[in-house]
Amino acid sequence: MNYLLGAFKPSCNVSIAFSDGKTRKQVPLKKGNGQTVLVPLFQSQENITGKVTIDPLQGKKVDHNGVKIELLGQIEMYFDRGNFYDFTSLVRELDVPGEIYERKTYPFEFSTVEMPYETYNGVNVRLRYVLKVTISRGYAGSIVEYQDFVVRNYSPLPSINNAIKMEVGIEDCLHIEFEYNKSKYHLKDVIIGKIYFLLVRIKIKNMDLEIRRRESTGSGANTHVETETLAKYELMDGAPVRGESIPVRLFLSPYELTPTHRNINNKFSVKYYLNLVLVDEEDRRYFKQQEITIYRLQETT
Repeated sequence: MNYLLGAFKPSCNVSIAFSDGKTRKQVPLKKGNGQTVLVPLFQSQENITGKVTIDPLQGKKVDHNGVKIELLGQIEMYFDRGNFYDFTSLVRELDVPGEIYERKTYPFEFSTVEMPYETYNGVNVRLRYVLKVTISRGYAGSIVEYQDFVVRNYSPLPSINNAIKMEVGIEDCLHIEFEYNKSKYHLKDVIIGKIYFLLVRIKIKNMDLEIRRRESTGSGANTHVETETLAKYELMDGAPVRGESIPVRLFLSPYELTPTHRNINNKFSVKYYLNLVLVDEEDRRYFKQQEITIYRLQETT
């Protein structure tokens, strides 16, 4: 029995190394098993180069029907776990069928790779990029090795960034105006605004500003929507009076935000909202929600 078990063990070690792996920025990535690892960071249109090393175990040879490396961009829905939708798929053949007796190294290159979407790990979906090496073998099953990497794409400052101005109220009870300085924010931005009370006839106990992320996956009857409150910021504690103005200043950098993702490959969207919540003395809640756009600004070093 031990002999049989040994027969199906991989007969070699496979490693994938990036050419600039020691100098390229590394970022944390949470894998499917919950572990967090450091992996290289790329952006769209970059070259992805490196080498694959196949090292047979001592005294063994590797019979194979060919060796290839693939660069895959994949979306996985957690309600359909294990099924990946490939939106990017590139392949390089590394070796023709034959035998490997000793350590062998194969260089690979994927030039100016189009990687339009960012790596994303959400509640119900994840988008990942991976290098996949396959040593094809007929009888004993193929040997497969994976290497993850992260993609982040950067946006310039928007040419148009209008302020958000809205009025909200309950007839003859409450009338407030709120204003935020813009509608598009980068990940390290500051939300600046003010809340102005025009009419107050109910006893407000406190007022909070929340940042909410809404992730929607699937379509039609299979749409799953997950809303998370990422930040809760107390604007006011106590009753406001007519004519009072409350300043808003909320820093985004402490929170784990991603850019807004709109209809990624017809699979999922991620949107962000500012939610203004007022609570009266009878614990009734009044709220007004406004969508904002989050983008990734190129970091200056």
